Parts: sequence; structure tokens; C-alpha cells
Amino acid sequence: MHELDHYIYPHRVLHWLVAVAVLLSLLSGLTLGFLGYERAVDWLGNALTNVLYTSHKTLGVTILLLMTLRIITRLAFVVPDHEPPLNAFERIISTSVHHLLYAGLVVMPLIGWTATATGGFPVEFFQWHLPGLLGKNEALSQTLFVWHERLGWALVVLITLHIAGALFHWRIKRDNVMKRMSLFD
Repeated sequence: MHELDHYIYPHRVLHWLVAVAVLLSLLSGLTLGFLGYERAVDWLGNALTNVLYTSHKTLGVTILLLMTLRIITRLAFVVPDHEPPLNAFERIISTSVHHLLYAGLVVMPLIGWTATATGGFPVEFFQWHLPGLLGKNEALSQTLFVWHERLGWALVVLITLHIAGALFHWRIKRDNVMKRMSLFD
């Protein structure tokens, strides 16, 4: 495969690291969202519930850091052309889904960080406590957690569209779109 047919290797690695972090973050977030704190403690115990919360927060900060690096590599290096070119409809859908994913994966952790801090909870990255973006404000925290959840569901829809598009190109069109982000040349 010619070098201009795919993204630079660091960008491809970042793509797959973000994918894994987002999957784990969504799984932990959905688990915590469905159970709530009290039921999570009843079902999982206090220690495992705390690990789940800390892991979810750590994954959020990790996604924010990885997305910052992705944006830098996306701006700094050439985006490969589609070969064969996408039709107008595919190009509009692809561009829209990608831009919305990028925006959502930056905004989502920032809303979670702010919701956590304004709720008076620690913002954790592994074992470090990060500064809150705003001071305690329980009403704001509740509103932000609602938006954090809504954005989580929006990301599930966008990720589903992204995966469906990738599978369409790989299994139906059988073009080179999947090779652009492959870790293996």
C-alpha cells in the first residue's frame, strides 16, 4: 500500500486507543448510570464501585488527552484521499459523523469533569486528584450529569454510524476505506 493511501501511523494508533478507551468508558458509564451509586454498592460492593467510578473518570481524562493528540495529528499531517473517491452523499455523511465524533469526544469528558467537580466529587486520573473546573454547585452538577448522559447516548449513535459505515466500505463496497486506518500495512 502506498504511504499516501492511509493516515500516518501515530494517528492510526491514536484512533484505536481512543476506540478502546471509549468502549470501556461507555461500558463503565452505562453500568453506573443504570445501577446508580447505591445499587452499584449493593451489587458490586463499595471497593469495586469506587474502582468503577475512578476508572470511568480516568478513562474520560485519557480520552480528552488522546483526542487532543488526534486533533494535533489530524491538523499537522495530510489526510489521505479516498481511493476510489467517495460520492457526495458518502462524503457529507462521513465528514459530519467524524466532526461530531471529534466534538463529542472532547466535550463529553469536559462536561463529566465539570459535573463531577460541581457535585463536590473528586476528579480522579488514576490515583491523582485533578482540580475542578468550577466550584461546588449541586444544581449545575445535576444538569451537567443529565447532559453528560445525553451526550453519551448521542455518541453511541455516532459510533454505531461510524462502525456501520466502516463495515459497509469493507464488506459491501470492498474499497480501500478500511485500509486508511488499519494498524497493519
